[in-house]
Amino acid sequence: MMYELLDPEIERFSRETISRHLAFERAEWSAANLALHQTTQVRETLSHVMAGSPFYQQHLSAALKELPMDEVDLDSLEILPFTTKDDLREHGMDVLSKPVSSAWIFYETTGTTGKSTPCPRDNIDSTVSNTALTVNYASVLSSHPRKHVIAVMGPTELHSTGDAFGEVFRNLGHSVVKMWPHSPVVGYQRALEVMREIGVTALVCTPGVAMALAREATRSGFSPSSDFDVDFIMVVGELVTPALLSNIGSIWSATVYNCMYASQEASIMAAVRGDGQLRTVPLNNYYEIIDPDSGSRVTADETGERVGELVVTHLFQGCKPLVRYRTGDMVRLRPPNKDAPYPSEIMTPLGRVRDVTTIGSTAFSAYELEQAVLEGVAGCYGYQIVIDRDGESGQDRVRVVFEFFDERAADAFDVAACVTRIGKALGTTPSVEVGTIGTIATAGAMVSWKASRVHDKRVADDLERRAALAIAAQRDGARS
Repeated sequence: MMYELLDPEIERFSRETISRHLAFERAEWSAANLALHQTTQVRETLSHVMAGSPFYQQHLSAALKELPMDEVDLDSLEILPFTTKDDLREHGMDVLSKPVSSAWIFYETTGTTGKSTPCPRDNIDSTVSNTALTVNYASVLSSHPRKHVIAVMGPTELHSTGDAFGEVFRNLGHSVVKMWPHSPVVGYQRALEVMREIGVTALVCTPGVAMALAREATRSGFSPSSDFDVDFIMVVGELVTPALLSNIGSIWSATVYNCMYASQEASIMAAVRGDGQLRTVPLNNYYEIIDPDSGSRVTADETGERVGELVVTHLFQGCKPLVRYRTGDMVRLRPPNKDAPYPSEIMTPLGRVRDVTTIGSTAFSAYELEQAVLEGVAGCYGYQIVIDRDGESGQDRVRVVFEFFDERAADAFDVAACVTRIGKALGTTPSVEVGTIGTIATAGAMVSWKASRVHDKRVADDLERRAALAIAAQRDGARS
């Protein structure tokens, strides 16, 4: 990049960053070297935020009086308080460790269900994140060996999607077209036209957009699987299960990857490899798994697996490094296989802590719900789970509505088998039907998976669902 050539310090930093990541990929880092790197960088981040962030100067001061910064290690990090989403909303610009004028670009969170928070990025932020994606996505692209034209279908205003993927795929030698189907400048029809005109071979989008785009293609007389040359799809921005990946693949006849776990605020926390698994990025982040109720660290089981709420501390010193940030998301971390080609933990996002849904007396994560509903289902545009309570018996009732992209897929759907399978997984006898669900499923990335997929009538006033319905209505109006 030209800016690197014009700034010797950034060029040096970029070369060192890519060198470290490639060496890690070659398994040249020992556990001791990684622990030393993480400990050193945790202290660097603490020094950085205490020097530049008004919020952290106050937030961490008491703990760092008890434990000097140069004595903090990965175990004693627990003495520091968590950073929460509410902290970021309340303190806004004071969380930053550098002024916005030091950034190369300014982003912010969507603010759909709460106050937007600033997320500026300088060259350090972008270099660290995009290097991790470039190294990992190279292994994905090796399974699709041709020059690709990749449609990045995400918001661009105040959002990082187009910039990040544009640079990463440029690094890997591929063409990118940025087109957000929900933009009034583009729209679904023009997106489909561009895909055919220029020969788009890959998509980056949310699962909801992948299915909505297929729906629009079918309504326009096209077959997603035969009239387009889509080789692979990278889905991002929402919870994704193996069942959903398989379903989207069945619609497009393409390989579908859950390509990252990330957020505007916390950046890249996991990236997909060619084997389809999400891997942590331990050179960029230090990961803790905590019990969401007690806040205590979760101990790994006999297999090395940990399940709980993810907490991250950034190991790079950009505009807004976060210390012990509670993501609010439940994840499963497990060690890589001994012969794994990339030596970091495998991450499975399970959904937000507050998206846990109790049916009967059993609590289900978002991941468990979606996998139970979609396992074995093909050709589905979307689904809705409706939960209410029987007034006489007091028992929870579950209704699932599936929408299919054509009559053939709907006719092939075995309702009775689906009732049996979902009933066994959820411990209840559901009603299952084929119908229409509208565009609410495309609102997940803007609100939450649960708001766009689950209508829990037991909740008196579901603010997030109301937000999802408003977004869906706005999108329907834009298309009509």
